[in-house]
Amino acid sequence: MNAINQDMLLQVRDLRVSFRTDKHHSVEAVKGISFDIPRNTTVALVGESGSGKSVSSLAIMGLLAEDTASIGAGSSILFEGRNLLGLSLAERRKLCGKDISMIFQEPMTSLNPVFTVGFQLGEVLRIHMGMNKKQARARSIALLEEVGIPTPETRIDAYPSQMSGGQQQRVMIAMAIACEPKLLIADEPTTALDVTIQKQIIDLIDDLRKKRQMSVLFITHDLALVGEIADRVIVMRNGEIRETGEVRQIFEAPQDAYTKALLMCRPTLDTRPWRLPVIDDFMNGNPVALDGAMLRERTRGLDGGEQIVLDVRNLGKSFYSREGLFGRKEFQAVKDVSFKLARGKTLGVVGESGSGKTTVGLTLLRLHHATAGQALFEGKDILAMPAAEFMAYKRRIQIIFQNPYASLNPRFTVGQILLEPMRIHQIGADDNERTDMAFTLLQKVGLPAAAFHRYPHEFSGGQRQRIAIARCLTMKPEVLVCDESVSALDVSVQAQVLNLLQDLQEEFGMSYIFISHDLSVVKYIADQVMVMHNGRVVELANSDDLYRDPQDAYTRTLLSAIPRGLQN
Repeated sequence: MNAINQDMLLQVRDLRVSFRTDKHHSVEAVKGISFDIPRNTTVALVGESGSGKSVSSLAIMGLLAEDTASIGAGSSILFEGRNLLGLSLAERRKLCGKDISMIFQEPMTSLNPVFTVGFQLGEVLRIHMGMNKKQARARSIALLEEVGIPTPETRIDAYPSQMSGGQQQRVMIAMAIACEPKLLIADEPTTALDVTIQKQIIDLIDDLRKKRQMSVLFITHDLALVGEIADRVIVMRNGEIRETGEVRQIFEAPQDAYTKALLMCRPTLDTRPWRLPVIDDFMNGNPVALDGAMLRERTRGLDGGEQIVLDVRNLGKSFYSREGLFGRKEFQAVKDVSFKLARGKTLGVVGESGSGKTTVGLTLLRLHHATAGQALFEGKDILAMPAAEFMAYKRRIQIIFQNPYASLNPRFTVGQILLEPMRIHQIGADDNERTDMAFTLLQKVGLPAAAFHRYPHEFSGGQRQRIAIARCLTMKPEVLVCDESVSALDVSVQAQVLNLLQDLQEEFGMSYIFISHDLSVVKYIADQVMVMHNGRVVELANSDDLYRDPQDAYTRTLLSAIPRGLQN
């Protein structure tokens, strides 16, 4: 019988979770882990995708699919002394709806798009708190105000699609705290959010924890965030706990090689190593960080004498919506943007969602029609030329999208994905030569030859991003637009992709327009940084200069929001 510690809100003991893959086989995703969550404490559960951290949280909430998942017979999850695994479905639902709540990673898929946020908030209050419709609406407005939604009296009637990503996440937090839970589980609540919104969400969760005297289980793959919010840290890998400890001990004196690897893989603002270390460098006992050749710094920046491959002048892009019966309303997404992209160099483009940075990239590729300005490629305006003439330039300017799974055809094998653009643009004499080129590209991006015959869903997120890069390379581009191409990747996979992009730039002399909200990554990879706000360029400078001495107040705001690990 497990001893009950009254100081602990939650006690997980020997938790094992298996998933059936077919009638005769199963895979163990969580392998007998044990941990505690004290009262009024934030515990961070850290690890890469596939480590078992989200599965563990779903087991606590009782949200695992019964037809595919099973929990080991000796497992127990004690909440205030009650074993959650022994409760009936009705008892579990009542407890997890009121005393334990959860914020999911992607609010747009968690919120019902056909109901207003007020209805969804009110539903929680009516079911678990017994409020009538009028009481629930008044309480919902108060909750929206508490989580920082502007004008909650009107926003309560908005649909999720009418809110930004940060506002949607705030609505999810409002729903989670509506019944004043004792334990709040936050599963990657800031992944893919802007750095300023991310800081707001982190600060909001921390403030609510202190105000409401609740405990938080904060799940993430980013240790830099952990230092901002957590009291204790649990590090997981492959379904097992590798290390636990107070946050300061984990940051200042990590004991496990995997913990050290997670801390070292992420780019920092202080150094720019020639190559970023990856998990395997540490786990194999030969860390790159100890290799003298890898300790040398990589220099970034422009001296003014570089050859210019792309000259963008006064670029503008407007979108129009109907207003009234005959009128239309203009929204200027990009306003008078100008910059020069040097050959073999990287321009980082940063800014919050809605700043216009992605619109700039899509407009340069003519995926949006420019409403003003020029983009001179070798002296020719690629925005004004006829579509037939631009066809030749499509080979020379390519894009890597943020979500590779959405941009790769799920019905095509990797081989078909790589061969299709070569056939369209008549690269290679025949399919035999194109197939040889495809195998060479797979090797270049670090994928096995067997990947040629497999489908996108059979690969991890990092591997799919490598496939997307390989597809771009079939065109032998001179300019590559990277649109948030590493934003949702684990820190080690992110390091692998960044190293690959640097290797390809050195080998082929490609120029990158690197669009990202992650300012630490941009500092590492960019020679120049362009800061955008409300469709305009507010600052453009060499990377080191901008981070050392930002001139614009908005740039200073962005830089101040970067998570910096352990706080003093």
